[in-house]
Amino acid sequence: MQARIRTPLLDRYFVYTSSLGTHTFFMTFLPMCFFFGFDQFGRGLLLVLALGVYVSSFAKDLACVPRPYSPPVTRLTIGNHHLEYGFPSTHSTNSISIALFIYTHIHRLASAAPGVPPSSMITTLNPPSDWAISSATYWISTALLVFYAFSIVFGRLYTAMHTFTDCAAGVIMGALVWAGHWALEDVLETWLVTSGWSAPAMVMSLCVVMVNQHPVPIDDCPCFEDAIAFISVLMGMLVGRWQAVHMGFDAAFFASSMPGTFASPVAESAFASTLTATGVWWAVMLIKMVFGVLVIFAWRIVAKSTLHLVLPPTFRLLMKIFTLPHRRFYTPASDYKSVPSDLGLRPIPSVIDLPGMLGMEMEVDGGRASGLASPLGGGDEVRARSKIGNGNGEKLRKLGHGTIYGANAGNEKRGWELEKNGDAQVKDEPVKHYDADVITKVIVYSGIAFLATTWLPILFEVVGLGVKSW
Repeated sequence: MQARIRTPLLDRYFVYTSSLGTHTFFMTFLPMCFFFGFDQFGRGLLLVLALGVYVSSFAKDLACVPRPYSPPVTRLTIGNHHLEYGFPSTHSTNSISIALFIYTHIHRLASAAPGVPPSSMITTLNPPSDWAISSATYWISTALLVFYAFSIVFGRLYTAMHTFTDCAAGVIMGALVWAGHWALEDVLETWLVTSGWSAPAMVMSLCVVMVNQHPVPIDDCPCFEDAIAFISVLMGMLVGRWQAVHMGFDAAFFASSMPGTFASPVAESAFASTLTATGVWWAVMLIKMVFGVLVIFAWRIVAKSTLHLVLPPTFRLLMKIFTLPHRRFYTPASDYKSVPSDLGLRPIPSVIDLPGMLGMEMEVDGGRASGLASPLGGGDEVRARSKIGNGNGEKLRKLGHGTIYGANAGNEKRGWELEKNGDAQVKDEPVKHYDADVITKVIVYSGIAFLATTWLPILFEVVGLGVKSW
């Protein structure tokens, strides 16, 4: 397929749109749902996404199926997704479950009766009755969702990150995750609102078991860390929802709208006469987002540093009393004194590293933790780094023979710098893991969800910034 349709333009399109199917993309935008009043939509989106990431990561580490051999194909990727196993496709799972989830809400908005609030599953904060959408908006939105899902799923085949079987399994898994959420969301919401202390106890116990029982793969794989992150976020969100309702922070508490909205008193004040209500709204939106992100970063920095300082000696003390569970590839506390500061959760990525983080990597050597090297491999390693654009745009790793795409063939002087290494195998430094990292991630990510979904919206309401964006 690559030999027939591959072009540099499609390379960039499918590689960069693949980021829209990652949990990182959704984790970046999920807090906006809670900051601007779409709480139930945010909880549903987070639940679908978390379960999709967990079940696909669970299946990957259980089956340990390698990604497609390269050569004969050329693998295109961003980040470290190529280090994971191939079956099933997490991107396909996420894109299908999210597309179906959003389509469910679009269908509700399009089929709502006149004068009846159609968004009971979008927000609990008394939405207006005029949110119904037209037939044209419905069909355009549906077409965009189909195009989004197709781009992500087909892109996994185009970039040689997955086989047809991987993507088919991911699509089925995503549909099942959505169906389960669609059938049980009302039950879960009611249970959180009406249950006593048994609700948070059951949620935390179940999440800890899910982290503990995640399969151990043959080779070290990032899937486990992805699963930890999302299960922890899910735990923090559910416990936060239970606490907010039982402390009186329900829909009646979030009564005020954001300054600048039609229902806000600021819209008729003297201040609004010199600055339009729209400008006020956008200014408040920016303040809320910047403040929220800074609070989350501060929590990550403080919590990570504190836990890395406290957990190792605590683990060593507990080891003298009983045997602690130990996961393969994770160094026990008895074998180190402290967690190096450059490992674990990095609080804030350096601006200097951003071009490299966004760079497109082309791999034709079979990868490492992603599976076995291709039987066609052999020979010298050749690396090519593009000097076009920001200087860190593209990186090619070639072992044996294959075709260099994205450069003019045989013309190294026009942007490609080649480095030859006599070793026949790619020698990557192994990633070091520590047992303290597991508990650190659980606490840090659950705390992020607790802040973003519960306490930051409460704070915005208390200080007068409001939560309802309508």
